Amino acid sequence: MEQDAAHVVVEDIERALSEVSGIKAARVVVSPEGTILEVHVLALPTKSPKQIVRDVESTVMAGFGIPVDHRKISIAQLGAEAMPKEEEPAEGGRARIHAVDESVSGVHASARVTIELEEELYVGEASGPASETGRRRIIAEAALEAVQHYAHGALTFGLEDVSVVQLGRERVAVACVTLVTPMGEQAFSGSALVRQNEKDSIVRATLDAINRRLHLLTSA
Repeated sequence: MEQDAAHVVVEDIERALSEVSGIKAARVVVSPEGTILEVHVLALPTKSPKQIVRDVESTVMAGFGIPVDHRKISIAQLGAEAMPKEEEPAEGGRARIHAVDESVSGVHASARVTIELEEELYVGEASGPASETGRRRIIAEAALEAVQHYAHGALTFGLEDVSVVQLGRERVAVACVTLVTPMGEQAFSGSALVRQNEKDSIVRATLDAINRRLHLLTSA
């Protein structure tokens, strides 16, 4: 059910937006009734403003169930000189999809995701109920397991949620992933437009949540 910002803490929305790839900071302005009036975003020059607007819409809708009119989102984009070193492609590389396989047997489904990292292939597998939501989750969980194999157990990821939402004329896969460490938890979100293959888009959204942190996390 859709809700307004009166039911959540505005700081939680801002914190979730600041975790989106390419967004440095976010400020949400709401009315006394809890309606979102304005969303101000400070962004790196890694994505187009149109893509950032879509990321804001999908993150707020998927994470809090609140629709945001794109006309209320303003983007201030920094110049290339503002790019921090960790946002640049580094020797850790980015995870790329090699294959996504899914099978369904009765009420049971399983997924096998193969990703490529540093010219090596890593395979993750997951299984669960064959519901529409369950099948999306196991695909994302298989992708995370493949990344964990690359990290040789140094990372522990938890899938908070994954969904496919309708934003205007586009369908968007969105994922929220939590990194669990002895120091605590840190949540990341990612998104990917759904083209012809929803399964690939779910994997891409899951990897988008962690790709830019992967080298830093594994080299710590």
